[in-house]
Amino acid sequence: MEVDPIRVLVADDHPIVRGGLVALLDTLDGVEVVAQAADGAAAVREAVLSRPDVVILDLRMPHLDGVQAARRMAVEVPETAVLVLTMFDEDELIADALAAGARGYLLKGAEPEEIERAVRAVAAGGAIFSADVASRVLGRSRASEPAPAFPQLTAREREVLDLIARGISNAAIATRLGIAAKTIGNHISAIFLKLGVASRPEAIVLARESGFGA
Repeated sequence: MEVDPIRVLVADDHPIVRGGLVALLDTLDGVEVVAQAADGAAAVREAVLSRPDVVILDLRMPHLDGVQAARRMAVEVPETAVLVLTMFDEDELIADALAAGARGYLLKGAEPEEIERAVRAVAAGGAIFSADVASRVLGRSRASEPAPAFPQLTAREREVLDLIARGISNAAIATRLGIAAKTIGNHISAIFLKLGVASRPEAIVLARESGFGA
């Protein structure tokens, strides 16, 4: 059976960077660049028009910055995964991007293989971070969550969290556990509330720090 390609929108205000990303993505099997944007407002507009699976998004862009663009995409195209690719690694920016719904955060200078892995991971419902960014997120997690074993979760919630930490999508979790997708969504909402996190990436890094997803 032929598998549909991963449809990608590339949003970066630097033409050389944008062109380089497009050239890289064009070499990957099962990946198709469907749109490009040179600023945040255009990125949102193109995302609504083309409905990509993944948006590769810079954070510092004219007209509308990447965090604001990610927030709008979360509302207007919630099925689209946002992968941040930027040269900035400030803690506040990382936190803002994750809160806006970004599923991945890479720094410019990442190897082509890392970018490919990230695109495929977020398209499949997972989350991925560069090593430096992951350590920062984990640092924040240590400060905010002192109980690594998550005793506040039920056995089923711990099982769902473990599968989330492996990067498995909601639909695949539902199939694996033999329960409805809506029920999985309810479990995930409860997990977020109990762990004090606002997004899937935050839950994933917190869970992996405690040994889930191994």
